[in-house]
Amino acid sequence: MTWSILVVDDSAAARSQLRFALEVKGARVIEAENGREGLWRAQAELFDLIVSDVHMPVMDGLQMIQELRKRPAYATTPIFVLTSDAAATRASEGKKAGATAWVVKPINPDLLWKAVEKVLFGRSSSSSAKITTLRPTRTESK
Repeated sequence: MTWSILVVDDSAAARSQLRFALEVKGARVIEAENGREGLWRAQAELFDLIVSDVHMPVMDGLQMIQELRKRPAYATTPIFVLTSDAAATRASEGKKAGATAWVVKPINPDLLWKAVEKVLFGRSSSSSAKITTLRPTRTESK
């Protein structure tokens, strides 16, 4: 079975990185450049997971999440928020908007996939009520 994942980010480079990290694991990835386009794509097709940046033009990620959570089809769909802002207050805003996980950039593909596996393959009824702060791992430079 292939899982459909919507990636919403105004950075083409970030979308490309996420597409590669998720497609290599077998996911089907659809992209959107901002929250409004993400909302439109989510209304046109049902996704198993949404991964969205916060700061975008037209409509930001938190606004998009709030709109998606109003729709029965997306009431419990896992939504990951990507951001370079690791502040606890921003994570709290994400949780309030309905985010499932707060993923701090730069993205570690292995860490991201572990979180995806957790919500897609081991999803419990309470998983959407929790928010996880995922931090990138640092590697030593040579």
